[in-house]
Amino acid sequence: MKSLLRNRKALTGLVIIAFILIVAIAAPLLTHYDPAARTGRPHQPPSLDHILGTTRIGQDVFARLIYGARTSLAVGFGAGLLITVVGTALGIISGYRGGKTDEVISFFTNMVLVVPNLPLLLVLAAFIGQASPLVIALILGATSWAWGARVTRAETLSVKQKDFVKSAEMMGEPQWRIMTFEIFPNVISIVGINFIGSVIFAIITEATLEFLGLGDPRAISWGTMLYNAQKASALSVGAWWDILTPCFALAFLGIGMSLLNFAVDEIANPRLRTGNHLKRWSLLVRSGEGRL
Repeated sequence: MKSLLRNRKALTGLVIIAFILIVAIAAPLLTHYDPAARTGRPHQPPSLDHILGTTRIGQDVFARLIYGARTSLAVGFGAGLLITVVGTALGIISGYRGGKTDEVISFFTNMVLVVPNLPLLLVLAAFIGQASPLVIALILGATSWAWGARVTRAETLSVKQKDFVKSAEMMGEPQWRIMTFEIFPNVISIVGINFIGSVIFAIITEATLEFLGLGDPRAISWGTMLYNAQKASALSVGAWWDILTPCFALAFLGIGMSLLNFAVDEIANPRLRTGNHLKRWSLLVRSGEGRL
């Protein structure tokens, strides 16, 4: 945590994510409009009454934005947590147990990795029909764990050769305890990177599925905002605020999560940390040359 707070990328990313979370939680305090009710004229431009304008049917865009953040964040973090838990558990078990267990888990992991993810999601969502945000999160969690499992397995194969793991085995520690208390803490950086990447993937994929009309149009999320704006030909009629608002929101959240992901990668990977030391060394050399 100290390393994260000292890292500018991590600090910036945490501030962005915290800001979006606070806005989503405090949505009832920030607007008195019902996001699903008609509160103004169709495609009314931004004004004091509607700071981000209205939609084609007169709904307040700002209200839909902050209430939609709740749904998008819930799907992103929920699916990301499910993907991370499944991938981490299978990766550690596969890497540590080895043998037949590793072969079976690797077979299913390879099978999931071979199938293109987005086309599979499109087929499943189309088969279900108008999938709710909860169903989309479950679909993402059930089809996107393989990459995390593969990376965690590779790291587990390296960690299980360490002396402290061998010592625990010689002392007769049960396998579940070794995997939980010896191996898992030493792959936590990989787990963190996997979780952040999974959240980004889930939020963008959910918005994509809903933009294509495969989600529930009655749900209030950034994806349905894009779908409704595209269906109402917002850009064609000049209602740029209707479609650009969720686009900027998704981009803003993506920037925050990406900065946090880059920071965690820098902290976990010693090769990436050398960049800062080289900069400091070059500054010291230049200052020394200036004195000479």
